[in-house]
Formats: sequence, structure tokens, C-alpha cells
Amino acid sequence: MNNKQWTVGVTHLIKPPFDPELAGFDGRADFLYFNSTDESSFDKEWLKSIDAFLVWTPAISDRTICHLDKCKIVVRYGVGVDNVDLKGLNNSGIAFSNNPEYGPEDVADTAVAMLLSLQRRIVEHDYKARQYADTWQENHLSPTRHSRHSTVGVIGVGRIGISVINRIRAFGYRIVGYDPYVSNGMFRALAIERADSMAELVKQSELVTLHCPLTDETRAMINDDVVNRAKPGMILVNTARGGLIESLDVIHAGLRSGQLAGAGLDVIPDEPPVAHPLIEAWRAGVDWLQGRLIITPHNAFFSDHSMYDCRYKAAETARLFLENGIHRNAVTS
Repeated sequence: MNNKQWTVGVTHLIKPPFDPELAGFDGRADFLYFNSTDESSFDKEWLKSIDAFLVWTPAISDRTICHLDKCKIVVRYGVGVDNVDLKGLNNSGIAFSNNPEYGPEDVADTAVAMLLSLQRRIVEHDYKARQYADTWQENHLSPTRHSRHSTVGVIGVGRIGISVINRIRAFGYRIVGYDPYVSNGMFRALAIERADSMAELVKQSELVTLHCPLTDETRAMINDDVVNRAKPGMILVNTARGGLIESLDVIHAGLRSGQLAGAGLDVIPDEPPVAHPLIEAWRAGVDWLQGRLIITPHNAFFSDHSMYDCRYKAAETARLFLENGIHRNAVTS
């Protein structure tokens, strides 16, 4: 067994004590805490001393990479890699991995909870019921869709998309998937229908949920044109990446016109949210929006169990590479 004591950097969002990380390194590591969302504030001498770097919130660009003199691997705690300079790491001979092994069930649970809540108009019922005095059960909200007469469109048929599919199948929905990188055999194995384009999917679906990475291809994939071509009254859920939606203007216009019946967003283009009419209306709880927009603060992945797994597995990935040359979850440019 290699008993070397490694020096490992850990960035913002993760907080000490680093017990999961220490367990992932079998107790053989010391940790330096880069507690900032801005890489320009990272201590350069610390960067020069680390053997591995476990990163979350901050972008990792050449500003950081040029100081990683000893670092052999960078591991992102999350799945997305859009804020990491993969080419820069590759040119410097530094390996990179992401961390897809935690939390698919938690994200799927959140997505399904949003879909069901918006379809059944539960939050809207809760808001309106506070005003009822002399009436009660007769206060229906129409339209309210029946699951067996509704289609859910799943954009992105990977580990989280499949977790969603496995959950919603029990409700009796018709399920249509769109993912040009997944084989027909996978669609057959999942017993779902395949849409050949996103436009085809949104025309068929009363509910649409996004489960794809943010890439040059997927950035701003949900725009005014897509929403306007969708089935009127569509419900949209995004627990993937805020940049998949072109801007909050798209959601605002869709909700205002009724083209979108509701939206559930765990991720938004700017986090924390910047000033925007939709955000202002949501914060103020205006009547026309009540129950139609659910926003959660990018924590669909979180549970106490998944957070431990996230931290442990990121550290274990770094240790396996340093000690055994095993490059798990490798991502290249």
C-alpha cells in the first residue's frame, strides 16, 4: 500500500471538515481549502503545492492551471464541465475527471416531483385555497391533466433521464424521448417512443423535462421558437443546466401567453438570479404566476446521502489515479 500523504486542494461549496474526502483517500491526505468562487483569489503557493484538485463552483482556467506545478489530476465534484478549461489541462498534462456516480435518483425525484406538482396544480391549489371561506371542494382548477392521457417528453436519455423514465412509467404516462446519441436498442429496452427531433418531441408532449449536459450544441436549445411550436399549455421542467434555456425571457413570455402552463426550474441562467421581471414577479408572489412557477436553488442533486457519496467518490477518483494510474470518469477535450 502506498502510504504517501497527498496534498489535495478543495474549492468553494464544499465545506470542512473534509471527512468524506479523507475517507476517499484512505486517510492519506492533507487538504488546502480554496474558499472562494473566484479563481483569481486562489493562493498561488497553495496551487503549486497540491497533488490533486477537487473543484466545484469556481471556473478553472489558465489563470489557475499555470500554477499547478505538481498537480496530476483535477476532479470536478459535479457532472458539468462547461466551466473547466479542458484543453488547458490537457496541454499541461493534467488529467481531468467529472463525478457522475452520485445523485441521479435525487435529481430524478426532484424532476418528477416538479412534473407532478405542476400537472396536479398542487401549489396553485394551496395558494387559492387560503382565500376560500364559504366554498371548498367545488373549487376545481381546469384544465388539470390525467396522467394516462398525457405525454412526457424526456430530452436526454442518460443516467438521470432513465431514472426519470423508470419513475414516471408507473403513473401511466406515454413517454417520448429525444437523444441523438442513444441507440434505438436503448429506446426499445426502455420501452419508450423515440422522437427524431426536439421540435417533434415538444409538439407531442404535455410535459417536458430536460436531462442533458450543457454543450455548444445544447446551449439555448429551449428558445422562443421551440416554446411557440410546442403543444399549448406545456409544462417545462429543467433540473439540468440553466444555459439550456436561452433566457428567462423565454419562460416569462411562455407563462404570460399561456403557451407554458407551468415551469419548474432547479437551474436558471444566472445563479443567484439577477434582476428580471419574471424573478421579480416570482418573489412578489403575483397572482397570475402563483403555482405556475417553481424555482429551487440548484439543489436537486442534494440529499445527505448523495452529498457524502459525491465528496467520497470525487476524492476516491483522485486517489485511484495518483496511486494506481486508474483514470475513472475521464473527460478529455
